[in-house]
Amino acid sequence: MPLPLQNKEYTIDDIYALPDGQRAELIDGQMYMMAPPSRRHQQILGALYRKIADYIDRKGGSCEVDIAPFAVFLNADDRNYVEPDISVICDAAKLTDKGCAGAPDWVIEIVSPGSRRMDYYTKLFKYRTAGVREYWIVDPEKSRITVYSFESDDTAEYTFSEAVKAGICDDLQIDFSSINI
Repeated sequence: MPLPLQNKEYTIDDIYALPDGQRAELIDGQMYMMAPPSRRHQQILGALYRKIADYIDRKGGSCEVDIAPFAVFLNADDRNYVEPDISVICDAAKLTDKGCAGAPDWVIEIVSPGSRRMDYYTKLFKYRTAGVREYWIVDPEKSRITVYSFESDDTAEYTFSEAVKAGICDDLQIDFSSINI
């Protein structure tokens, strides 16, 4: 798990002061350094992005899908900054040149060995309280997808051999068995 740097309150200014190429997230004023993703992580990310973006394009939808590194300023404050693997934002008013000011509608995190606790606990709580409508945790090590629908307070688990329905879209299903990983 990424560990906070030290017991100091950080802000967005500290994120922007990081050296080029160094990435971190900020949760409640604590900075968490991020390791580069694995090739498998990136393959899953690319496949999911393509499926979601293609769906939105086909439907002529107004939502925007963005992939990390994409800045999400949760709670629109200077103490919370995350870079979800995939963010789907349906309210164009939240989008700025810097990223998303507030909670995306749908967030997908792909678990890395160092992000497990962060994705399953810390971010789960932050996304729920910030107003994210749907949160998927894709866990390649366990071949499992956990879907949290915060609007209905439902949770469901799927395997990489199943199709998963996106709750915020009328008819989008992502067949994980079709993703070559």
